[in-house]
Amino acid sequence: FGEEHPDTLAAMNSFAVFLHDQRKYDEAEPLYRRALEGRKEVFGEEHPDTLAAMNSFAVFLHDQRKYDEAEPLYRRALEGRKEVFGEEHPD
Repeated sequence: FGEEHPDTLAAMNSFAVFLHDQRKYDEAEPLYRRALEGRKEVFGEEHPDTLAAMNSFAVFLHDQRKYDEAEPLYRRALEGRKEVFGEEHPD
């Protein structure tokens, strides 16, 4: 499929979550970053998959107490979801 294929990016993010759950932070972080950047390139900043990857990476940073890095990602993911889905969307 290639590195930029949506399925590859989804697998990359899933593997990052797997490593995160095992507390293998040094291995997980570059995968989270690459999955997010790839989704931005392929789908754009406002796409739901990009916003989900952004939130996932924010959770990862939050869990490591990297609050200054996590907060803007949380805010951007939230604002993006509001823009895409509207204020009343159940997600």
